[in-house]
Amino acid sequence: MKFFTAVDRYIFRLVLMPMLAVFVIAASLLILDKMLKLFDFVAAEGGPVSIVFKMLANMMPEYASLAIPLGLMLGVLFAFRKLATSSELDVMRAVGLSYTRLMRVPYMIALVLVGVNFLNVGYLQPLSRYYYEQLNFELRSGALGAAIKVGEFTTLQDKMALRVEQSRDEGRQLIGIFARIANAKGQVMSISAREGRFLALKGQPDTIILRLVQGQIVQEVPNETPRVLTFTRHDLPIDLPAIEKFRARGDADREYILPELLRIGWNDNLSEDVRVKSQASFNYRMVEVVMMLLVPLLGLALAIPPKRSTSALGVFVSVVMVTVYHKINEYGQQVASLGRIDPTLALWGPFVLFALLIFWMYWRVAYVPGGQAIGWLETASSMVGKRIRALIKRRARQPA
Repeated sequence: MKFFTAVDRYIFRLVLMPMLAVFVIAASLLILDKMLKLFDFVAAEGGPVSIVFKMLANMMPEYASLAIPLGLMLGVLFAFRKLATSSELDVMRAVGLSYTRLMRVPYMIALVLVGVNFLNVGYLQPLSRYYYEQLNFELRSGALGAAIKVGEFTTLQDKMALRVEQSRDEGRQLIGIFARIANAKGQVMSISAREGRFLALKGQPDTIILRLVQGQIVQEVPNETPRVLTFTRHDLPIDLPAIEKFRARGDADREYILPELLRIGWNDNLSEDVRVKSQASFNYRMVEVVMMLLVPLLGLALAIPPKRSTSALGVFVSVVMVTVYHKINEYGQQVASLGRIDPTLALWGPFVLFALLIFWMYWRVAYVPGGQAIGWLETASSMVGKRIRALIKRRARQPA
């Protein structure tokens, strides 16, 4: 007897396509929402556009932790919904294929995605979150060349004011430059130039050269007549402000990888606050991974509508359940990190309740004749829908 039969291959195709589509759609929606905020933030800080895409790339593991279980569940749900509405599921059941047997392929896919999500939340997500915070810090501090904003005066080390009208070639070519430099003796030098370019000095990382082209220098000395100099090319040295180095990875517990969380969370030599935060983060990640083993059962339980019905209520309920459970886990981690409740209870308690609910829903569909996981909700939805349609028809018949 073949382990992977024609029915298994058919179910695999039915699950795979909607699952991949949900991955793409969910990730795209999350990225688009974040992209608009990042563009506004980077534009306000005067940073290069390319940094937006680097920051979005580092956000992908964060979004994947929700998109992966959501895609798996909707893939299973849409596959079995198609089988149910086309009566193919009844035929499979009639020839002796139980629901448990039909779940073989979904669980094969689920085990692969569990491994992917384990690597994601255990290793990729902490590292990418740290690199995202590092880019954010460098953007705010000007380490990415974002300190000089076009059309605004920028002060460097409290002795030089610089203003640039236009910036081209990703900030390498500056148009319409005005600089005003003052020293401790009260001397002031005002420089205007048609264009300029920043140049690096070998062996002097704290100083750069602003090479100015076609401009004028006005030097003002107390009690003396200002002196004016016209130049074709002038090199202006600029001392860069000291930029604070970004913190080391791991100062935030969400940036530790799993082995580090295990080493910190159960180390009696560390403070209680540090250990509790590490334990909360570790349990949160493990719950998110283990929860995916329940997703195929939930998808099947909500996929099968009542007989002679094409209701899609199960799709809506499934998305709400997975999203709400994800938010409950996030809240549980935050509360546990504050030491208000034991991390194990805060995160595994909701998991046990969620698992019991899913097992009950699956048992209703698989082992109770005519059973429905959300039958009462389907009935209520049908009654509300009939009343709304009747109300609309009644109003349409009334004379204007």
